[in-house]
Amino acid sequence: MARRKRYLTATMSDGYVKTIGPTSSPFTHYWRIVARLGGGRTEVFWGHARSLREATGKEAATKEAARQRGWEGYVFEVAELVETSG
Repeated sequence: MARRKRYLTATMSDGYVKTIGPTSSPFTHYWRIVARLGGGRTEVFWGHARSLREATGKEAATKEAARQRGWEGYVFEVAELVETSG
């Protein structure tokens, strides 16, 4: 039997709201990296994960990416996804 499609929404600490879907994937968390590149420029990377452990595991890779790419700094955040009507 096919899984039911649903919409998932995360609200970040700065008020940004991200909705994904419709999806039948069992995502539970949304992660976001806001990288400060220098010269006032920023870049945003994001994704979703199937567990809090998977999402927070991205931070180790983020530290390495920041070093390799010469970012001035970054903010790494994880938020729980909640089912919404869409």
